[in-house]
Amino acid sequence: MYAQMIKSEATQEDPEKLAAFQARIDAGEKIEPKDWMPQGYRKTLIRQIGQHAHSEIVGQLPEGNWITRAPTLERKAILLAKVQDEAGHGLYLYCAAETLGVTRDELTEMLLDGRMKYSSIFNYPTLTWADMGAVGWLVDGAAIMNQVPLQRTSFGPYSRAMIRICKEESFHQRQGYDIMMKMANGTPAQKKMAQDALNRFWYPSLMMFGPSDKESVHSEQSMAWKIKMNTNDELRQKFVDQTVPQAEYLGLTVPDENLKWNEETGHYDFSQPDWSEFFDVLKGNGPCNRERLAARNKAWDDGKWVRDGLLAHAEKKAARRVAAE
Repeated sequence: MYAQMIKSEATQEDPEKLAAFQARIDAGEKIEPKDWMPQGYRKTLIRQIGQHAHSEIVGQLPEGNWITRAPTLERKAILLAKVQDEAGHGLYLYCAAETLGVTRDELTEMLLDGRMKYSSIFNYPTLTWADMGAVGWLVDGAAIMNQVPLQRTSFGPYSRAMIRICKEESFHQRQGYDIMMKMANGTPAQKKMAQDALNRFWYPSLMMFGPSDKESVHSEQSMAWKIKMNTNDELRQKFVDQTVPQAEYLGLTVPDENLKWNEETGHYDFSQPDWSEFFDVLKGNGPCNRERLAARNKAWDDGKWVRDGLLAHAEKKAARRVAAE
């Protein structure tokens, strides 16, 4: 597949072109789709943007099943708007990836057959209404922490897509925190439900930043190319520092016995997630991996008649145009 996207290996590894490319990156220039780029840069972007797009699409599933069960009409409308936003985010990102020479169908097929992943967080179940609050507050909060720096990423289409996505994600986080505030200040049963949601989503949210910098395979090169702006550990620390005071304001307890403020470093000390769990989920062994992929495969299969119809219409239109010429 990648043979159609890139020039020859020899051209891609031309030292002069590589040096000139890196000089543009270092100068803060944006790389556009028609610009020359190394094979590795293109592949890394396809992997990162593709997985980001898939995460937005799969991310609709844990929340979509709560739309009809939301406690009020207003909550239903807000959640519906949020899920709709996530579909839009996926489309923006698929469009950005397509400028690199990969089709949306190819990206989808890579998701469905396991060659491309999505965020591990979406393989955890949403069991109660409080989980909608935890997802918005913690999951979208972690997403924002990851994505705000990507507005400065070196690839132009990705950078521009992130500007709108980040604005909408900030709304998602606020609605989640609002749910948690209502629950935490409600009845004892509601507060217990909010605490339970925090307990279950805290460590999976920390995993969203990826493995520790020592174990990360792609971080060093991605940061040199400014595809990625911060290390995994930097972002995870920033997330903890920002989120712990929010939990305290809610009157909830972060489920970490080792959590404490470190006056010397000016940051919170905290426990690392269980990374064996993270890698196990990535391998497809999470609570909802099979369910999520089954839902995406069903949607793909059910939509075949639409794709076939659109393709037939496009071919017929092209044939008429050729005949007219």
